[in-house]
Amino acid sequence: MKDEIRDAIRKVALGYSVGEVTEEYAASDGEMKLIKRKETRKDIPPDLKAVRLLLEERDLSSLSDEELERERQRLLAELKEDTD
Repeated sequence: MKDEIRDAIRKVALGYSVGEVTEEYAASDGEMKLIKRKETRKDIPPDLKAVRLLLEERDLSSLSDEELERERQRLLAELKEDTD
């Protein structure tokens, strides 16, 4: 359960896309027929509160400058990978 919550927070922290389908039906000859279908994609931007939660979970104060820089580079690479 804890891993699922962490994964959900990570998803919100990095931002994501979601697909949405809207359909309109009308009665024709006693049957419901699809008359209009619209598919859209919504981009949900990264949420800074979720980023803060993830960072607070890790004790970054104990890391050296080199370790902090490696973590920064790792997070930037993840962000780039998720947006491609």
